[in-house]
Order: sequence, then C-alpha cells, then structure tokens
Amino acid sequence: MIFDAHLDLALNAIEWNRDLTQPMDELRRREERLTDKPDRGRGTVSLPEMRRGGIGLCVATQLARVEHNAYSPVFGWRSPAQAWAMTQAQLAWYRAMEEAGEMVQIRDRAGLERHLALWSKEDLEPRSEKLPIGYILSLEGADSLVTLRHLERSVAEGLRAIGPAHYGPGIYANGTDATGGFNARGHELLGEIERLGLILDVTHLCDHCFWEALDLFGGTLWASHHNCRAIVPHNRQLSDEMIRALIERDAVIGATLDAWMLMPNWVRGKTTPEETGVALSHLVDHIDHVCQIAGNALHSGIGSDLDGAFGREQTARDLETIADVARVADVLRQRGYSGADVENIMHGNFIRCLREAWR
Repeated sequence: MIFDAHLDLALNAIEWNRDLTQPMDELRRREERLTDKPDRGRGTVSLPEMRRGGIGLCVATQLARVEHNAYSPVFGWRSPAQAWAMTQAQLAWYRAMEEAGEMVQIRDRAGLERHLALWSKEDLEPRSEKLPIGYILSLEGADSLVTLRHLERSVAEGLRAIGPAHYGPGIYANGTDATGGFNARGHELLGEIERLGLILDVTHLCDHCFWEALDLFGGTLWASHHNCRAIVPHNRQLSDEMIRALIERDAVIGATLDAWMLMPNWVRGKTTPEETGVALSHLVDHIDHVCQIAGNALHSGIGSDLDGAFGREQTARDLETIADVARVADVLRQRGYSGADVENIMHGNFIRCLREAWR
C-alpha cells in the first residue's frame, strides 16, 4: 500500500468540477474543450486510479485561501467567511464520498489500524477490489479560520493536520514568496494547534515562519509535500539546514511531483516534460537527498500533490496517472534501497508518524 501525504481531492471535485469516482479517460474526455484551467484534459487523479496503484491512504485537504494581493497569480477568496464556506463545501464532498463507500475518514489510531488491516488482507487484491480509500483531513493554509473557535469545530469534524500558510502573506502566517514571522494571531494559532493535538504541516511556510514554528511548537510536525532546495533553488523548497532540523524532530518529508519543484529552470506554462525529460527518477533524487542527510530512510515519503492545479503538462513524463506513483518503488530498488527502506518511504514513515501523534 502507498501513503500519499498530500492530495487536493475536494478542490478538484468542487472547484475543478471533476467527478473523481469516474475513470480517468472519462474525466479527460469531459474536459477536452475546456480552457479555463491550464490542466484541463490532463488530470492524473481519480479514485479508481488511486486504487489501481494501491494508494489506499492519503492526506486529503481542504484549501481556500484569502486573497491579500489583487495581482497575485494564485486565486483567493475576498474574505475569511467566503474561504470558510468553501472549505465546508469541500468537507461536504468528503462526506458524500464516505456515504457512497468510496472513502473513509481516519480520525484516530484505532481507525488507522482497522484501515491498514483491511488493505493488507491476503485474500483481497486492492488494485481490483473497490476498497474505500482512507483519508486524513488536513487544512492547507489557515486563512479560512474566521476565529480559533472555527479550528475547534474543524477538529470535531475530523481535522487532524494543518498548515498555517499557503502562497504569499496570510492572516496568521507568511507563506511561499513572502517574508516575516507569525503575527500575534499566528502565535495563538500555534498554541491552539498544539493544545488540540493536531499535526503541524510546515509546508509553504516562509523561512522566517518555518524556524519560528519549530521554536514555538512542541507537537508532531511533518512536511507533507516539499522537495530540496539544494537541487532546485527556491524558497518553496527545504534547505539542508531545514531538513536536518526536521529530522531532529523525527518528522517525515513528502516528496512532490510538481515538475517545477523537481528540476531547476522550469518555467510554468512554457516548459514541457518532453523537452526536459523530467521523470520519476528526479523525484527519487529528492528522496535520496533527504535520506543521505538523515543517514537512513526513515524521514522520506510521498506527498505527490498531483492535480494540485497542474496535470500531465507539469509532472514527470513517465507518469500517466497517479497509479504510476507505484513505480517510484522500482526506481528506489534500482538505486540500491532495501525492501524495508522502500516500504518505509512508500508508506511506513508517515504511518509511524501518525501512530506516534495519536498515541
């Protein structure tokens, strides 16, 4: 089984209007003539494809940022109330998937162990059986939290992880391409995240907020979808110093498949996978970099971010759908990683992190 630590499933279902219960060919066919999004007709994620690839467990997001700069290329809502309403629409989609038997929400360690047992039964073949896909609910960016009481409400609905920022300046923290630390409300937020026992996702935090979070937050943390700055220089990536700090906290770092984060000099909207040759092996370069710093394979995982506002036009050329994430295991074995190491990277490390957080 594969654990994917970052998928924007509800965003695709609600804002991209994709019926993720359908086969991939059907999803692409329905978008053949659409041009409102750059990835129309090029999506890679559906629930059937996740099952085919053995991706039985994932961290699935709610995502609705507030726009702080009218000229930002990243879409955002005009108010926290609007953003909150969108996250609730996304939550309603997850609930609908649960009612249909497509997905199951994992809220605690007992639920986690039940789901792992279901997907590991020897008499079942996950790639053909319609097993429910387990998901841990995460909030990507905290702008939608109108008040901290809204965080408590979200926890009651099963929220188990949160990243305080997304792109640019945020209501609580600063994210990718922004600078500066947490504001006063952000400090309160960190305290509530720890009090409520949530996992802190450091993904998208700007450098100032990253280091401040590690100083102020004493609970479990991870980087759900991050690659390495030493390979692709950009503030969205983790520096070696950051990687070492996360390893010291026993965190896990999920490698992501967005092509501009896989190899340097990628120009979004212009560069193509075919002209660069970007492949799953480039993802393994980032995984291997983390493992070399750690001296083991206990802190790397997969956080694909597939269809996170991009599709086949901006990911590995040897990836047709999310099912091909399973081929990462083959590349790891070719690099000399042992069977135990491969299992840890493909699912074991993030599962260990959850077990510790929910102990």
